[in-house]
This record gives sequence, C-alpha cells and structure tokens, in this order.
Amino acid sequence: MPKFLPQELIAIKRDGGVLDAEQIAALVGALSDGSLADAQAGAFAMAVFLNGMQREEAVALTLAMRASGRVLDWDLPGPVVDKHSTGGVGDTVSLILAPLAASVGLFVPMISGRGLGHTGGTLDKMASIPGYNVHPSPEQFARTVQEVGCAIIGQTADLAPADGRLYAIRDISSTVESVPLITASILSKKLAAGLDALVMDVKVGNGAFMKSSDDAMALAQSLVSVAEGAGCTTRVLFTDMNQTLAQSAGTMLEVKEALALLSGQQVNSRLRKVTIELVADMLLAAGLVETLEAGRRRATAKLDDGSAAEVFARLVAALGGPTAVFSTQFEEAPVQLALPSPSAGVVSQIDTFTLGMSVVALGGGRRRPDDAIDSRVGLSEVVTLGQSIQAGDPLLVVHAADDAAAAEAVARLTPAFTIRPSLEAPLAPLFPGRLTAQDIAAQDG
Repeated sequence: MPKFLPQELIAIKRDGGVLDAEQIAALVGALSDGSLADAQAGAFAMAVFLNGMQREEAVALTLAMRASGRVLDWDLPGPVVDKHSTGGVGDTVSLILAPLAASVGLFVPMISGRGLGHTGGTLDKMASIPGYNVHPSPEQFARTVQEVGCAIIGQTADLAPADGRLYAIRDISSTVESVPLITASILSKKLAAGLDALVMDVKVGNGAFMKSSDDAMALAQSLVSVAEGAGCTTRVLFTDMNQTLAQSAGTMLEVKEALALLSGQQVNSRLRKVTIELVADMLLAAGLVETLEAGRRRATAKLDDGSAAEVFARLVAALGGPTAVFSTQFEEAPVQLALPSPSAGVVSQIDTFTLGMSVVALGGGRRRPDDAIDSRVGLSEVVTLGQSIQAGDPLLVVHAADDAAAAEAVARLTPAFTIRPSLEAPLAPLFPGRLTAQDIAAQDG
C-alpha cells in the first residue's frame, strides 16, 4: 500500500472529491494505530459531514472499520441474524426479540449499546438484572449463542475499535448526524459480529433521532445500500415513535414489562406488534420463510406458547443472572407519583422527546458518559395516543429516588401531553413502511 499523507486525503474530501478503498483503509488504519491526530480525524469527519460520501466510499469505510478489530466467525446450524434500532423511548423490543428470534430457529449474537441522549440502551436494561454479565469472555459469549440461541452483551474493545475512536471525535466535533458516518458506525459493529442478515428498525417521529420521514428514509437507504454492498442482506422496517413503544421508560421498569409480555401476563399491543413484525423480517431476510405473514405466524406461535420466555430465562441464567428471572423481585424506586390529566378528553399528542429526557433527569440516563444509572427510576403506565381520559386520571406514573425529583419530573412532564375533545387528525401508522435492496433498485431503475 502506498504511503498516504492524512492531510492530502482530508483535502480531497474537503474539496468534494472521492476517496478510493485503499485511501480510506489508510485513514482507518491511522485511526486505529493512533497516528491520525484528533484534529485530523475531526477535520475528516467534518469534510464528510459537509460533502457526504458516495456509496462505494461508505462501503469501504464500513469494511475498513469492521476489519480494524476482530471479526466473529460462526459455525452454527442456522442463520446468524440481528436487529438494530435507531433508538426510541420505551424501546424494549430487543429484550423480547432476541429470545423470540432464537425460538424460531435463528442465532442472535446481539452486541448492544448503552443509552444515548433521550433514548434508553439495551445494555443498560440487561445490566439492571441482578448478576447478569453484560461483558462476558469471548468464550462465554460464543457458548451462550451456541447453546441458548442468543446473547445480549456490550461491545468489546476488539470489535471495530476504529469506530470507537471516530465516534468519540464525532461527538465533540458536531458531526454525529452525518448519514455516511452513522451508517459506517452502525454497520461496522454489526458486520464484525459475523451476521448473515440484518434487520434495521428505523424510528420516525418526535421521539426519534430522525424526526422527519425524509431524514429517516435517507438513513434507511444508506444503511441498506451500504450493508448490501458489504455483503450482508439487510431489510428496514420503519416504526412510529410519536409515543413510547412500551408503556414504561427506564431500565428496570422496561425489564419488568418485557418479562410480563414474555410470560403472557400483560399485552402491550404496540410493543408486541413491533417485535413480531421485526422477527418476521428477520426470518424472511434469513430465507427461513417465503412471506412476512408466514414469519408473523411462526413468531406469534412461539411467543404465545412460552418458548421465547423459556429462552430468555436460559439466557439470563447462562450469563450469571438469576435462575428464576420471572419470579425475581426487583427493587422499586422509593417514590411513585402519578401525573394527573388536567382535563377530560382524548390524548391527541405526546412530546415523546420530553418523556425520554425526563427519565434522564430522574437519573435513569446519562448526562455524561461516566454517569451511573439508577435502574429503579423512570416512567410507567404511560397513556397512549387516542386514549380517552377523565380529568384527574393518571397520564403516567413517575418513579423517583426522592420527593423533590418526583415533583420536578411532574412539572417537566405536564406540558408534554395534549388533551383535546377529540382527535383532530388520524394517528400515524405503527409501520410507516419498509425498505429493501429491491426497493432501492426499483427506484433507481
């Protein structure tokens, strides 16, 4: 490989040029070994933010970051498939989806992240289960996937380490929102997990990172196009995030809701429908069914007959958690305070972003990367859009560490709900659409 000067490659992107795969590999190599200065990495990120990347560049960046560390190689009697969500409030899907997907014949090595901004992280939720080890040894991770069918763990330092450094620099250089960099960041980690197929849950709405349908579509097209270019079959399901997905938000509260849904004690229609739909997409992407409807039937049957619950219990026990997780008594927050509706009517709008930030303010999320999370706090029994309500009825219940925090949360949350005599417009569909490589090809044609 010829010797490239970083400043020369940065200048190419600054001036709107195109880098080839060899040049991008050189930049990523310099990111990994530390020879690329932080200032240079920030300049490169800003050049990409301002000028974008062609598909071939984004594919090369993704593959180079994947190759910067260990790439898992599985020898399993079934397809290796995962799901990634762009993040939402009360997005408890992964806790149900991983064991459900395993119960229908897929293998799911789910390497998840901590909470980001106003959205909760799957890793934080699993870490709230007493004893559960979110950072097992590579051997224990592999053994759990082989024997249980799934494992939910945190990213290890040897998987796509170049992305870890670049992400930290993007965070402080105002370049997080770059679609090519988001794409490479997500896919480099997922592809390092050795996947045969991937399903993306792209959230749209006021509680999502991508609040407009146009922004969500741009990200989805990039993810599908680049993933397919990197050799991984990928499908996108768009899901609505104009309200919480689960009826709770907060690590332990979401774990308890997931356990209730898995065991059949509680049916949250939105959470259940999204989980089943994503597993159907996973089955279709893996070639185990010929239609989405066949996938839905298979997933529904395994959720209803307790198979997914059994897998979840085995997963938790395999990674150090309680052997009887469904009967575990979780510690509750000391203060629980209902937020009363100021009037009677119909819940017509919810500021979901404010709900997510309220969980952070309660201590259920991070203001700084090194903040500890109070797993007890959060929101539960959140009303849904279109729900009829009487004055004084609870819009949600705040779970707080003390009275002052609870009162502050109620004050913050009161303006987040709009109650009107009736709905003035139809509710957004739960599934605004899908996107596949075939759809992109048809659009291009």
